[in-house]
Order: sequence, then structure tokens, then C-alpha cells
Amino acid sequence: MPPSSSSPPSCIILKHMFLAAALAIVTNSLVCSAFGTTRTTKSRIIGTLPSFSSPRKTFSLSVAGGGNVEIPGGAGQPPRMSKEEEDKVQWDLFMKHHARGKWRGTWTTYDYMGDVVDETLASVNLEADETGSAVMQTHQIVMGKATSDCKTCFDSEDVRTIPVASYTPGQLRKNRLAAAGMVTGPSLLRSGAMSTELILSYGDGRVRVIFQHAPVWARGVEPNSCPPAGLKLYRTIVCREALREEPPSFSSENENPPKRGNPKFFRPVPPFLWHKKWKGTSWTWGPSSGDRGWNVEEMDEADAWHGRPTGDTEDVWAMRIPGGILVQCPRIIQSGQLGLCRLAWLPEDDAPEGSEYDGDTSKLLRIEASISALEPVIDEENPDMMIGFYPPELGSLRCDVVQNFGDLENVSILGRDMAVESLRPKNNEVPAPPVTPAASSPPPTATEKEKQTPPPAPSSKKSSDASSSNSSGKESKKSSDGEDESDGLKAVRQALKF
Repeated sequence: MPPSSSSPPSCIILKHMFLAAALAIVTNSLVCSAFGTTRTTKSRIIGTLPSFSSPRKTFSLSVAGGGNVEIPGGAGQPPRMSKEEEDKVQWDLFMKHHARGKWRGTWTTYDYMGDVVDETLASVNLEADETGSAVMQTHQIVMGKATSDCKTCFDSEDVRTIPVASYTPGQLRKNRLAAAGMVTGPSLLRSGAMSTELILSYGDGRVRVIFQHAPVWARGVEPNSCPPAGLKLYRTIVCREALREEPPSFSSENENPPKRGNPKFFRPVPPFLWHKKWKGTSWTWGPSSGDRGWNVEEMDEADAWHGRPTGDTEDVWAMRIPGGILVQCPRIIQSGQLGLCRLAWLPEDDAPEGSEYDGDTSKLLRIEASISALEPVIDEENPDMMIGFYPPELGSLRCDVVQNFGDLENVSILGRDMAVESLRPKNNEVPAPPVTPAASSPPPTATEKEKQTPPPAPSSKKSSDASSSNSSGKESKKSSDGEDESDGLKAVRQALKF
């Protein structure tokens, strides 16, 4: 329940220092619960790694320009790369996938409701020097454009160039790379908001998504009168960029269709294309383990978050954008809780039958970054006194590059949706991680198979009961708000969310 106006949070202000106890009171009274994870200590948040449940093997992390960094398999944990090896791998990935020239595109800004509030033609220039040892980043933004009706005249544009940063090996600032993906941040802006940027590169195109969270206070609490209760999403920027003569658009891609291996941004992508069998490679990073590579033989259902467009909890802000782009992030990030920012992209479909590339199936790229923010800095001499916040930190990073190798067997989209709906946590509960048997476990016997409970799926008995009750003229079960709770309508409503 939100705090009443008669009992405001007791915050002791001394050079903008607040009691940690007051922060806890305000945080716990937030109207909308945050990401849904349980409170953990700072060390657990920073050491969190993405969970895996599908079979995989370690492999060598290849770098551009020849050579690789071998990560041996076998029993035990693989050794972490040295600082020099890690810097070289990061720089090679940066040069291979991102520092390739002028990325021209359209920057589309969405508000919290998912409405488009602004569109800007711009270019991100990542240009290396002659030696390849330094990269300069600038942004060119089109401030205005004049079109000429005269055939002998040229159109003119008012372009503003903004220097951003320069990079050298070992000095990539807040950028972290994993395979074809990159995360920038989380970082604080001058306005006080937090920015987290996810990037996926494929062929001559890439997708950039920027999530911006701003401080928010509980209902009834005066802003800036005490520490914020959390960081709430207020703006999302999606950028479709390509190394082409002009920014990607529907007309330009129809006039000059991209070659195979390059993305087509403006095309219809049916929802069922996300539900396939996927295999490929996965790159993970954590502060304690460093960079690791995995061979994903087949993506498990628990890992296929791209097939759950609305997220795994009610506190996920999600949006599916035309062109095969899915974005997810926490609505509110609170102290002591971990937030997951996600981006999935289907850059191209299966190659047409009979064409030169017949048999080349669709690709799926995903990137996932966990972030933490609002971690209090406690005074060593006075444990009850908070003297500020730690800067937001990147907790883990994962990037998947997988390819379709077939359709799912004996699974319908409605059946999958109903199973996911049945597993969705209620009342902001935290879902338990999936438990899978170890690879060395013996296969179950016939008797054990009979005792096993099948996964949630549409029940034929319930369907027949529902059809018989409807045919007999009986009213279906109603919820408290008057909505029909029959399994059939639940499945239809869930399918309409696509």
C-alpha cells in the first residue's frame, strides 16, 4: 500500500545524505512492484550469469584478423582470459561488427505507452584511422531538408555533426561486446536518467535499442524530498541502421532488395516464425567468469524468451516492432533487484525454394543484459547513514546467434500459449527456474514414464466438457470482472496478443 500523506517517510537530509532505512521504507511502498526478482546482496547481483538448460559445449572464441582464444572443454571451469587477451578480443569484435563506417538510419522514439513521438534521420559514424588502432565516433543528425522541384538543382539538407567519443584497444569506455552484439551502459545522463543501449549487427545492417529509465517516487511522496523508490522506463529509441547510401526504408528496399546475408528491415514477419527449432552459438560474459563460448545444439523452451512477446512477468515492458524486432525491459528497476534488457531480431527469412541460396534457413539474433542500479553507499562509520548511490552496473551479458533447423513437432501455437499462460506467475510471484535432468542421467523406464506428469497443454476432457456445457445452453464460468474463463477463450485472447 502507498504511504499515507499523514506519515511521510522520515528522511534526514544532510548534504543530500539520507538514511538507508528511509530508502527501504520508500522502496517497499512503491505502488508497482519492480522486476519481480527477490532481494539479493550486491555481490550476488554482480555475479549473476544467464542460466542455461539446453545441451551445449564450449568452443574457441574466434577473433577477426586470424587466430583465436582457446577455451578448453572437459571437466571443471574453463580458465578466464587474461586482460590483454580480453582487450584484444573485444577490440576485434568491435572492428569486425561495428566500426565499419557510416550507419545511416531512422531513429524512432517511443513513449511508455508505445506511441511514436519522434522520428529522426541520422547517422552513427564509426570510422577507424589508417592504422586501425583508433576509432572516432560522431553522430550526424538531419535537422532539416529542402526538396527542389528543378531538375537541374539538388536537394539540400541541414546536417549537424556531434562528436561523441574516441576508442582505442583496451579503452572502449562503457561498451561491452559479445559475438555480434554490444551493450553500451548502463550509464547516467545529465538529466539524471539512466540509459542502456543494446545493439545487434548482421550483414550490412544493425538494430540499436536504447532504454531510458528516470527516477520515480512512491505515490504521495514529494519528488526529490528523499531518495527515489526506483527507475521507471519513460522512453525507448529504436534505430534501424545500414551501411548503405541512404537510410533503410520501404521504398529503398523494394527498389534495391538487399542481397542474401543482409537484413531486410521492412517486411512482414508472421508471429509463428519465432516458434522454430534453433541451434547455433552463444556468447556469455560475467564479471567473475569473463567471456565464454557455447555451442547450442537445440534451444530449450525455457531459453526461448523470444517466443513470449509479453515477457515472463507482469513487470516487463515489451513491444514487437514490424520487421522481426522484439524488445523487452523492466518497467521499474529498484534497489537490490536485477533488471533484464532484451533484444531479439529476425534479420531475414528462409531463402526461396529454387533460388541460389535454397536451403539457407532464417537466422535469429538475441542479446540480453542484466543491470543493477540504486545500490546504496553506506557510511562505514555510521551504518545507518547512506551517503549516495553506486553507479549503475552491468551484471551479465549474453548474445545468441542461432539458425532455424526445422519446425517444432507436435506443438501448436495455441497449445504453447496456454502452457505459458498456466506457468505465468500470479500476484507478482517469482517463477522458479526450470529443472532439467543432467545429461548423464539414465533414461526413464516405461513405468516411470507413466508416472510422469505431462506438461501443461489443452486438455481434451476440459474441451469436451466445455463444448457439452455450451451445447446444453449452460453459461460458462465467469470471473469477478465478468470475463469468460473458459480455456478456449483464454487461448484466443492469448493468441490475439501477438
